[in-house]
Amino acid sequence: MTRSYFGTDGIRGRANAVITPELALKVGQAAGLVFRRGDHRNRVIIGKDTRLSGYMIETAMIAGFTSVGIDVLQLGPMPTPAVAMLTRSMRCDMGVMISASHNPYEDNGIKLFGPDGYKLSDEVEKQIEELIDGDLALRLASSADLGRAKRIDSVHARYVEFAKRTLPRDVDFDGMRVVVDCANGAGYRVAPEALWELGAEVISLGVEPDGTNINRDVGSTSPEALIRKVHEVRADVGIALDGDADRVIIVDEKGQVVDGDQLMAVIGRSWKEAELLSKPAIVATIMSNLGLEKYLSGLGLGLERTAVGDRYVLEHMRRNGYNVGGEQSGHIILSDYATTGDGLLSALQILSVVQRAGRPVSEVCRAFEPFPQVLKNYRYTRGAAPSVESVDAIVDAARDRLGKNGRLVVRPSGTEPVIRVMGEGDNLDVVTQVVDDVIAEIGKIGRAAA
Repeated sequence: MTRSYFGTDGIRGRANAVITPELALKVGQAAGLVFRRGDHRNRVIIGKDTRLSGYMIETAMIAGFTSVGIDVLQLGPMPTPAVAMLTRSMRCDMGVMISASHNPYEDNGIKLFGPDGYKLSDEVEKQIEELIDGDLALRLASSADLGRAKRIDSVHARYVEFAKRTLPRDVDFDGMRVVVDCANGAGYRVAPEALWELGAEVISLGVEPDGTNINRDVGSTSPEALIRKVHEVRADVGIALDGDADRVIIVDEKGQVVDGDQLMAVIGRSWKEAELLSKPAIVATIMSNLGLEKYLSGLGLGLERTAVGDRYVLEHMRRNGYNVGGEQSGHIILSDYATTGDGLLSALQILSVVQRAGRPVSEVCRAFEPFPQVLKNYRYTRGAAPSVESVDAIVDAARDRLGKNGRLVVRPSGTEPVIRVMGEGDNLDVVTQVVDDVIAEIGKIGRAAA
């Protein structure tokens, strides 16, 4: 389906260029009309991260919702998973998160949730797009039926308590020194507070947002500051969230980064031993390391793979009844508790395993030895992408070179004019050469097409 506004994770782009007040107003009106139902006062909650442009977009969306008769509850800066949870908990008709996740502050985005706390289906997004492009003036509420807006302040404590209750009552983190990097983003209040209330000694980074410093040299995509701080204070563990706190990476006491694949391995094994897995498998994407698949197989667990994107992981989980899934990037979905990736909940699960094991993070969270993996990008001029058919022949030949213990994934990016080439196998030199050769061949095709 060709879509004009929605991508794989809501609407995203440069603030005040792609994401304009006019667009935000229309999204509020269109989404409000789609979710307006029954005779009760329909209401929506709106959360955001800490970007300067969030004020502009939030204000425009409030105008849009109230103009079609929807009441608005403003949460202020809150993690994406908190907005999803509160949409259900507060019995709202929909939820909105204003964020561009791990992107720089110049970008922003709009993520929408249905009353069940899940992101919208393609079909519902299509309905909203059709309304955005239609004549919304004919659908506005009468003067007496306009919506109201108010800010609510109790939601931070509500989410912290929810996060703590995902752990058994006898679990606490007394004696554990934790550095938490909140990326100057949406989790800057709730993550340190939850960890402290669970007994950890907390050292915080990235908790001084100024509207323009979200994800700048901090957070899950820039772990260097966290690594330095873990060494400096001799912490037991470091936790890094991204801008909207729906993903997490861990840094062990030696300063080594633990990615989402290792985190899924730890949680998968822990939940299997506790008989919490709904099925003997977890769900990941085609980018997850082959080492994860082999490790899980040794535990008697399968690995179901999907296309790249946490929405595809979640769709597969819901459709087939799995309750643990995620991405190598650190989106971990624990569907017994959450309807989207939740960086804080995932970190709490990992810390609880470490605390019970009584061993350092470097031992507990190095579940398997990853296969050598190389990822490179071919950037093309917009409109001059190599055809799928021309690339397929190159890929088939390259896969033969990697052998039965190797994998090659070639896919177009969903957000930029880039073809991503990922190879993995037993021998790093062979994998690197294969990936370089594929990039070179795609480049030839692309230059010819241009």
